[in-house]
Formats: sequence, C-alpha cells, structure tokens
Amino acid sequence: MNAAENLLGEDALARHGQRTALICGEDQLSYADLARQVRRAAGVMSGLGLRPGERVLLLMRDTPEMAAAWLGIVRAGGVAVALNTKLSEEDYRHIHADSAARITLIEDVFATARPDLTREFAAHGGLAVAGRVGGAQAIDWRATLAAAREDTPVFDARAEDPAFWLYSSGTTGRPKGIIHTQANLMCAGMGQREVLALGPDDRVLATSKLFFSYALEHGLLGPLSIGATAVLHPDWAEAEAICALVERWRPSAFYSVPSFYRRLLDVPPRERAALAEVRFYVSAGERLPVSVNDAWQRATGREILGLYGMSETFCVAMMTPPGSVRGPRTGKPLSGVEAQLRDESGGEVGAGKPGVLWLRHPSIALGYANRPEATREQFVDGWFCTRDVFVRDADGFYAHQGRSDDFIKVAGQWVQPGDVEEIVLGAPEIVEAACVPVTDEAGFERLALFVVPATAAEAALAAAQSACEAQLPRFKRPRWLRAVPEIPRTATGKMQRFKLREMLERELGARG
Repeated sequence: MNAAENLLGEDALARHGQRTALICGEDQLSYADLARQVRRAAGVMSGLGLRPGERVLLLMRDTPEMAAAWLGIVRAGGVAVALNTKLSEEDYRHIHADSAARITLIEDVFATARPDLTREFAAHGGLAVAGRVGGAQAIDWRATLAAAREDTPVFDARAEDPAFWLYSSGTTGRPKGIIHTQANLMCAGMGQREVLALGPDDRVLATSKLFFSYALEHGLLGPLSIGATAVLHPDWAEAEAICALVERWRPSAFYSVPSFYRRLLDVPPRERAALAEVRFYVSAGERLPVSVNDAWQRATGREILGLYGMSETFCVAMMTPPGSVRGPRTGKPLSGVEAQLRDESGGEVGAGKPGVLWLRHPSIALGYANRPEATREQFVDGWFCTRDVFVRDADGFYAHQGRSDDFIKVAGQWVQPGDVEEIVLGAPEIVEAACVPVTDEAGFERLALFVVPATAAEAALAAAQSACEAQLPRFKRPRWLRAVPEIPRTATGKMQRFKLREMLERELGARG
C-alpha cells in the first residue's frame, strides 16, 4: 500500500481524474494534473537518493507546488515534514537536527530571506530550492521537476511505515516531532465523510496552514480522499482576503480557529455577506467561546460546529453534528474512535464529572521522535493520553474544560482559567482574554487575567473587573488584571499562556 497512490492512483483518477483537485489564486489543477506533479516529485526525490523512511523538510507556502512535493515524498517512501514558516532560525536548526533530515525543500522567498540557514542546509548536500536563488548551492526544484520522468515506481509501503511527521506548535516550549504512518494518512477525511457527508461536488477552505494537522487533514488530504476540491491560500490568512476567497469560490465547508472567527466578525457586513452561503463552519484548536458562536449565528445564520483532534491523532476524534450545537459542547467521538475520561488514579469517571481524556484512534501516532520517555507516558497499550480535561453529558457529548496542567488550586479549590475568560468575553469592551496562573510573593498560585481592549484599555479593565466581581466567587477572581495589545499565539492559533505568565513575573520581579 502507499497512501499517496491511494489518493491519486489509477482507481482514484478513474473516478474523478478530470475534476478540480486544487484551486490556488488563478491556478486550478485537476486530479490528473496533480497526480502527474506528484509522480514527478517522487522521481526527483528518488534521484536525490531518498531512502525509505528518510525525513524531508519542506519550508514552503500552501500552494499546489507544496502539496505535490509533500505527496511525492510519501509516494517515494520518504517522510514528509512540513515546517511552520514563522519559526525562529533556532527552531529550524533544532528540527533539522532532531529529524536528521538530509534533504530540504525551500521555497525561494524563504531561501532569500534566510541566506545563512539556506547555506547551512545546502552543506548537507540535499537542498532543493523552488526557484533560483543566487549563490545557493542547491538544486533548482522547479527546473528539475519540469524535466523529471513520471514513471518512477511507487514505493510499496507497509501500513506501519512512517509517512509524515508533525511538529507540535510549541505552546509550552521546543517543538517535538510526532510520527505518523501510511495507515494514519489513509484515515484523512473521517469527519468530512461521516459528519458532513461531503463529496466530489464540494469545495473546502481552511484558514490554518498545512503544517498544522487540522488544516493538513481538512484543507488538503481529506478533500482529496473524497474527490472534493481544496481551496488553498498561500499566505497567512487575513480576514478581508478570506472573505474575498469565500465570495469567489463559495466553499461548502469552512475550517478555522476561534480567534479567526472573531476577526471575521470585525469585517464590515457587506464584505462578509458571502459567509452566509457556506453550509458548514467548523472550529478547532482551542475552546470556542459561546459568545463568539452566538455572534456568528446572528451575523451569518450559521452555527459553528466543534471539532477536536490533536497532532498525535492527526485526524479528528470528535465533532458536533449539524443541529446539535449546545453551549460549550465539543462533540461526540467518530466511528472507530474510543474515548475514556479518567481520574488521577486512572479509573473511569461517569457523566457530569471531569476527567482526563484518553483516546484509542485509528490514526494514532507511533509516538514522539527521539523522546522515549514522553512516548511511554502518553502512548499506553494503544491509548493516547491527551492531557485535556473533558466532561461528558448524559447525551454522550463531550465538553472541553482545558488542559490538565492549566488547572490550578486556589484557596484549596480547582479553577480552570477558561471559565474566567468566558465570563469577561461577553463584554463589548473586550476583544480577547487569557487567564494564567502566577505564583505570588508568598509562593501561592493566583490568577492573572490579560485582556485585549476593543478601544480603551481603562474601559476594558473596568469591564473585566465588573464581570469578575458580579459573576465569579471570590477564589476565582484574578489577583492581577492587565491590558495587552494582543494575546501571544502559536502559528496554529493556540494561546501561549506561558509568555503572559513570564511577562507578569518579569514585571513583579522588577518591582522587587
């Protein structure tokens, strides 16, 4: 078996070879066009001496060129590793060493912007640059691809052979590699088939980038698995540009994150009118505030469906089916996914009680690269410990409560920072909020609340203070309130709470 061949082999092309697979700007590639590009990319990789299981790094924008290269690596038996295009050079060097990659494919815009890094990668002898970059000792990827043969034999992979790595988004520190197999890739599109019933006549648009598992599945591989059309956006998403894409291409399903839905609500109604024509909206990455979903329904007449998955499962684990959105529900497990909520001793908890979510999933990762201890801790007997806390209701729906390591004890009682954030997000003076634990001068954990003002900082802080005093018991009220211009986030949209905590600790330390 080979997962890339499954998506674009003879059987797939017989079903929808002439259908449009990818749309990107003015370019439209049919499935047959994409298959030819993938076969050529696989041929170039074989010519570079790519060995089975060898990692290949891709520092590229979300384009058909990147999609074909990623799938070509898998077709040739390599392991595709798409890189976050906004990492520091230190992180790139870490990933390069951690993955032991010899071959790196860099788009010319990044090679030009990072000449020192490009030269370092070139020294390993396997650098390919998409475009010409003066002085770089590298293969011209586009020229080589254009001349490549299409008849290189497909690598006959086993189900358990690694096919791609995902690097974690770095919410708490250095990114770590997550190893996924050919069989994992074959699961792409689970929720699109089962919950949304999408098919070949549908178009799909994801605002997140393809190095993020959420977008890789739902914005590229899932649509290809069902014969649908993926609408790609090469650059980082801006609200107005995404509204224009929706207006032009009218996707059936739209995948984004809570912070971006909030930004879309700020676009003038005339410019976002086409959003009302999208059938399905889906949110993942972090808990969607009820206030945002309510505002979205008022603005578009559409609900936002919850979705939960992790880089370690690659594919979606839970979704809220259309028409079942109620308050903070995250969703129900999909077919083939088993879920358990466990307490601190490892015993299962019943409905209505919080517990850490463990998953048994058909696309669960093999583990973490070069981190045997972390792999042993979280991958146990076919189950994966998500370290996320959920509550299951009587109807079998799960509601995300937050990360287990985010919960803190204040005055002897457990507090989830997300509960505090939810209280203040209903205030019109506040755009975003993040609550973090900080140790006070006596060594006790206390809460700090950071808010992004809609206009004036003083008004936002006053609104936050008022909401907390009116709606929270004393032990849940933040000790510190601060206004900030923005909440630090990873490239995938997740809050980096540790950066806010460090900022306040520096402030408190400076005061002595």
